[in-house]
Amino acid sequence: MIERAALALMHRLDPERAHGLSLAALRSGLVPLPGVVTSARLATRVGGLELPNPVGLAAGYDKNAVALGALSRAGFGFLEVGAATPRPQPGNPRPRLFRLDEDRAAINRFGFNNDGAEAIAARLRDRPRGVPVGLNLGANKDSADRAADYAEVLRLAGAHADFVTVNVSSPNTERLRDLQGRDALAALLAGVIAARGERRLPVWLKIAPDLDEAALADVAAVAEETGVDAIVATNTTLSREGLRSRHAGEAGGLSGAPLFERSTRVLARLSRLTDVPLIGVGGVATAEQALAKIEAGASAVQLYTAMVFEGVTVGARIARDLDRLLAARGFANVDEAVGTRRDRWL
Repeated sequence: MIERAALALMHRLDPERAHGLSLAALRSGLVPLPGVVTSARLATRVGGLELPNPVGLAAGYDKNAVALGALSRAGFGFLEVGAATPRPQPGNPRPRLFRLDEDRAAINRFGFNNDGAEAIAARLRDRPRGVPVGLNLGANKDSADRAADYAEVLRLAGAHADFVTVNVSSPNTERLRDLQGRDALAALLAGVIAARGERRLPVWLKIAPDLDEAALADVAAVAEETGVDAIVATNTTLSREGLRSRHAGEAGGLSGAPLFERSTRVLARLSRLTDVPLIGVGGVATAEQALAKIEAGASAVQLYTAMVFEGVTVGARIARDLDRLLAARGFANVDEAVGTRRDRWL
């Protein structure tokens, strides 16, 4: 009841202001949180991590790692902060975040606004230990060598993260998605993996939902060749198909409910091409949708936009309901469900 009332109030505010206030409320300690959600059925190992449950928080919500203590008690099985760039940057001009209420969606064009890798590293170092926390790696907009920026963020902050995600799929930094091409991606990933040194820090790769079959095949091949630990499928989309909101024409990446089918089809196609573990992202707001991603080929899922409409405890609710769904389908654990209904999405 309290969470619903708070959501109704937040939806009267500018979306970016509401975003900031939600982080402040978490830091205040006044938000009731359920704690870690886990069971023998939910606990799993994915992409080099031991997870209490397979429902994670995607990058973009806690960009600057300011609310990790509270978020680690919100019921998620893992968290991802960032994207972080080597130097602080303000991002794109406001307004740059739009709620699409009629579509249960959001459009953002933040442009990697963040406090910089050194500040984020300090917060990661001082965080309470609990669920695994990863860092999304990005590049400065004005960088002369964007590929080198990813390795630099890893050098500055990687020692304090449990995994890192190479984000070459944001649509909000000009020409960033060009780094998804086979040769550019192979060189970038090789640099990142070399930068982690002797520590076997898991490296994940986050891709766009707008790749064609040939580009997906290249991503799969490069991921296997370079030893990536997981592929995150997918980031936001540039598509505006079927939207009803007055904000549908805003520039930026679309997330939320309209992305679910597109991202799940990409996930299923990718699962045919590689044995690298997959993280399903895009439109997850219920346990049924989380399980659909898993059955399409994901070993875990992430969400973010669902929190805009369902509140911060949505991850805990999805995890608990997923436990019941897995039991009802006769699965003893998450791994048994992975890819069992992939063909429905091909």
